[in-house]
Amino acid sequence: MALDQSFVGRSYPPTAAYEVGREKIREFAEAVGDTNPAYVDADAAKALGHRDVIAPPTFAFSITFKAAGQVVQDPELGLDYSRVVHGDQKFAYTRPVMAGDRLSVTSTIEAIKSLAGNDIIDIRGEVHDESGEHVVTAWTKLVARAAEDDPRSGDGNGSGNASANSSANAEGAA
Repeated sequence: MALDQSFVGRSYPPTAAYEVGREKIREFAEAVGDTNPAYVDADAAKALGHRDVIAPPTFAFSITFKAAGQVVQDPELGLDYSRVVHGDQKFAYTRPVMAGDRLSVTSTIEAIKSLAGNDIIDIRGEVHDESGEHVVTAWTKLVARAAEDDPRSGDGNGSGNASANSSANAEGAA
């Protein structure tokens, strides 16, 4: 079932503050293989003009994706999360995320569309610090794959796999 277009523009309440810790930044930088000293060494970060260590640019995903949970868990939206895959991610920064930041996220549904039986939802997460200053905007694209028995899936018989079924039908007719 296609998602309801009337949800486009809907915003969800800001999340509780997430306190960014040095150890979380270090762990994230290590996990993504980024050895920039400003991510682990306060003196290196201060030499670049920051008050403390900064987070790698994609660190914001860990905060905004959790906040997008308000959207995907909204029972009125009707999104089947068991069929969701992550489609895309982009960020626009006002300043880097830093250790000691207390950040909250407001999620807004920017677009909903259907393509080949798949529902695609674009969610914008506005991240602000505790003083209300903008830090980063993150855009997340989620794709809810069509159910195998969904006639919108593209092959007319609901399997979602036109080429495999065409082959099977051809063999059955031979």
